[in-house]
Amino acid sequence: TINTGDYLFYTDWMWTSFVVFSLGQSTMLVVGAIYYMLFTGVPGTATYYATIMTIYTWVAKGAWFALGYPYDFVVTPVWIPSAMLLDLSYWATRRNKHAAILIGGSLVGLSLPLFNMVNLLLVRDPLEVAFKYPRPTLPAYMTPIEPQVGKFHNSPVALGSGAGAVLSVPMAALGTKLNTWTYR
Repeated sequence: TINTGDYLFYTDWMWTSFVVFSLGQSTMLVVGAIYYMLFTGVPGTATYYATIMTIYTWVAKGAWFALGYPYDFVVTPVWIPSAMLLDLSYWATRRNKHAAILIGGSLVGLSLPLFNMVNLLLVRDPLEVAFKYPRPTLPAYMTPIEPQVGKFHNSPVALGSGAGAVLSVPMAALGTKLNTWTYR
C-alpha cells in the first residue's frame, strides 16, 4: 500500500506505474469502503475507513526512520477525498445501494488518480531524497537510468481515471456482495 504512491521510483516506467498503481488504489479503496459503509448503513463510514487506512499507513511509514530516511521518503496515497465522494453519493441518493455502486464506484475511480497526482506534485522527489540519504546498498529501483519519454504521454491521470472508473464499479459491487450475500 505504501509503495504504490511512489511512482517516481520507477523512473523508466513512471507514467505506466502511476496508471497501474491508480487502478490498484482505487479498486482496493472502493471494495473496503463500500463494504463497511453498507455494513453500517451510515454515510460517512467510507470516509472513516479511508482515514483509518491513512493513519495505518502513516504509522507504517515510521519504519523508514529505522533505516535513516526522512518521514516523507515514501508517499502515502490519498484515499479520503475519494471515499468522501462515495459517502456523498450514498447519502445524496437516500441510501440507495445500487446508486452507491454505480455513482460512488465511478467517482472513486475517476477522482483517486487526480487526487494522487496533486499529492505527488506537492512532495519531494523520492529519488532525490534517496541520494541525499545514501544506504550501504543501493536498491535496484534507485539506480539512476535514463527515462524513456512518451510512455502514456497524453495523460496518465486521464488514463488512470478512465480505467479506474470502469474497474471500480464492479469492485464496488463485489464489496456489496461480500457484505450482503443475498444481493437485492
